[in-house]
Amino acid sequence: MALPKIGNMAPAFSLLDQSGNKISLKDFRGEKNVILYFYPKAMTPGCTVQACGLRDSKRALGRQQAVALGISPDPVSRLKKFEEKESLNFTLLSDEDHAVADKYGVWGLKKFMGKEFMGILRTTFIINKQGRLVHIMDKVKTKSHHDDVVEVLKSLE
Repeated sequence: MALPKIGNMAPAFSLLDQSGNKISLKDFRGEKNVILYFYPKAMTPGCTVQACGLRDSKRALGRQQAVALGISPDPVSRLKKFEEKESLNFTLLSDEDHAVADKYGVWGLKKFMGKEFMGILRTTFIINKQGRLVHIMDKVKTKSHHDDVVEVLKSLE
């Protein structure tokens, strides 16, 4: 499945967060820019580095009127443990059937240690306050992801 096109409205969704609350993309329309990032699995090394970078960038993201939403195929209970273990200060969303990942074109074939399998392709979407997709980061470096996101947001001002 192809990635959504920049300039189009971001595909709508509603998912449960780490506390079991239903969160919809439209909840942020007119209020916040959204950093929608897809990651493979909570509490794994790369995903932890990426999440902690966003956690530590909360003030910089706030200056850009942005909120981070992390989506993975993990169940709500695992997301809650991830939030608590790493003191995360943003919303994690459970996409167990990967329906939202499919909508965004980020569920695909991966290779790891010589094996092929289907999974989340680490990708970040920047969505403006009007709900339009303004940037896609498909070559994500977990260590610098938070800085890269802030730079993109600044360039959109």
